[in-house]
Amino acid sequence: MELDKKITEQVRLRYLENINYKMRENAVTTNGIRKATNNRQRVLANPPIFSVDLETGDVANQKATGRCWMFAALNTFRHKLIHTYKLKDFELSQAYTFFWDKYEKSNWFLESILKTSDLDLTDRKVAFLLNTPQQDGGQWDMLVSIFEKYGVVPKSVYPETVSSENSRGLNHYLNKYLRRQAHVLREMVANNASEESILEARNGMMEDIYRMLSITLGTPPDRFDFEYRDSEKEYHRESGISPTEFYEKYVGLNLRDYVSIINSPTKDKPYGKTYTVELLGNVVGGHVVKYLNLPMEEVKALAHHQLENGESVWFGCDVGQMSDRETGVMDLGLYEVNEVFEMEFNLGKEKRLDYGESMMTHAMVLTGVDVVDGVIKRWKVENSWGDKVGKKGFFTATDRWMDEYTYQVVIHKDYLTKAQLDA
Repeated sequence: MELDKKITEQVRLRYLENINYKMRENAVTTNGIRKATNNRQRVLANPPIFSVDLETGDVANQKATGRCWMFAALNTFRHKLIHTYKLKDFELSQAYTFFWDKYEKSNWFLESILKTSDLDLTDRKVAFLLNTPQQDGGQWDMLVSIFEKYGVVPKSVYPETVSSENSRGLNHYLNKYLRRQAHVLREMVANNASEESILEARNGMMEDIYRMLSITLGTPPDRFDFEYRDSEKEYHRESGISPTEFYEKYVGLNLRDYVSIINSPTKDKPYGKTYTVELLGNVVGGHVVKYLNLPMEEVKALAHHQLENGESVWFGCDVGQMSDRETGVMDLGLYEVNEVFEMEFNLGKEKRLDYGESMMTHAMVLTGVDVVDGVIKRWKVENSWGDKVGKKGFFTATDRWMDEYTYQVVIHKDYLTKAQLDA
């Protein structure tokens, strides 16, 4: 249909005749959509008070990177270490995990390029790979592969650098290099190069990448000394421990005992089944990315159970939806945009996923829950954006918000039912 200028003029006149529209225009043009539509009552209705509230320490800050999934996992480990070893202001090194994830993702990309070398450059799989050879984000099972292979270290041993806190430059040049090497490998395959020569070329590429990562992020330690003074002022020291030994001794979690649970109410993913994603991963030969899809009530019950037993919960959500960085409140009624614009914006969870209006954009940690007369009211969320947002870095999510915008939790197998374990 072609737009008729006469119809548009009639629309304009009706708009100008409505004094309420002018008032809304003044408010929104001056303050922006979110501030102008903010529902103060929803903020007041959600104080940061919880019947189950785990001790966590101060929040961390991922800075200008997409490392939320790493921070969330390392924060759950940190909670355990703080409690067990009476630590204060302790963090594990996110930069160390970042280094090895970049290294392994680069190898994963080159492996995937070889596996798809018989496909045209215009094939969707090849185009997907070349669009973003590697990036900061990832999934829980990808972290399992990194932790199992490389362990973890304290942040004091491997601190942040300019490129770990702002990864744009590193990603730009690493992806440029990987695309160039993708061309080299595809040409080698096309020219019937031997497996030995391809392997030799790949080893040279990975040496280049290790050098690049070491120059930008620092050389990761092979062994280190771990020393600290606990909250009772007692001094501790352990010399010459490796990152994997440190993980086994001080973190001590068998990550294979944890399951990624998702809530995806779309018709292509029936509940009670386990799914994976082709070409998603980081460590060749590592842990396969898998998700068990369950109804949201079961997802929340599992998270609640784990919190009640004193263990925080890694979870993924669409953080930008109905969420206020200033107050830290996440509530479906937080912004009255429907009322201001007299338009309907909500699709519902299933259709938001189907039509690309929502997806999992951020990982955080559930550290508390408020239950009144057996009914969950709200959840305490530890973010990784520093202590200047929310309530000293913590957010409060209503239970209804969780229903609509939470997509994944990571739960220990002990809390799953037999039917869930079988699935």
